[in-house]
Amino acid sequence: MKKKTVARGTICNGLAAALAVVLGQPSVPPAEAGDYDVGAIHIADTWARATPKGASAAAGYMTVTNNGTTPDRLSCVSSDASAKCQIHSMTMENGVMKMRPVEGGLDVKPGESVMLKPAGVHMMFLDLKHPLEPGKTVAATLQFEKAGTVQVEFPIAAIGAPAPGAATGGGTMMQGGGMMQMKPQR
Repeated sequence: MKKKTVARGTICNGLAAALAVVLGQPSVPPAEAGDYDVGAIHIADTWARATPKGASAAAGYMTVTNNGTTPDRLSCVSSDASAKCQIHSMTMENGVMKMRPVEGGLDVKPGESVMLKPAGVHMMFLDLKHPLEPGKTVAATLQFEKAGTVQVEFPIAAIGAPAPGAATGGGTMMQGGGMMQMKPQR
């Protein structure tokens, strides 16, 4: 009798697709993130999460590195998916997580990188024109005070997806302008 061998990856992919169907999420891999350069600024690891229908806001994430010798300041000028976009920060005040716009833009010191990530500093897409769908991208125009303007694409991952390349685990998740605490998987 001949034994059949099935690759573990095939089984995992099949289970992931089945779970996505049960949960109502299509199994769509996010588009690939690109790297962008403008002046002395390097932008990498761009991504956003999909939103449910009716959501009015979404978040975008990236890493910004200043390879120059002078500080620069980042702001979001526009997005194809929203009426406006802003840089926001999240802080804990008296046990309550607060989100606020970063007035005047985000400082990026020379020789340093700033990671825009969930539950930290991030890009907000406000007054969404349509839901963000997994596998598609959001285009945004970023303005740096010294380096200039650059068009950036944010590949969209599934709702609740961890950061690309991150281990699954605890943390917080931004969806439609709200927060949800996530427990680590065991």
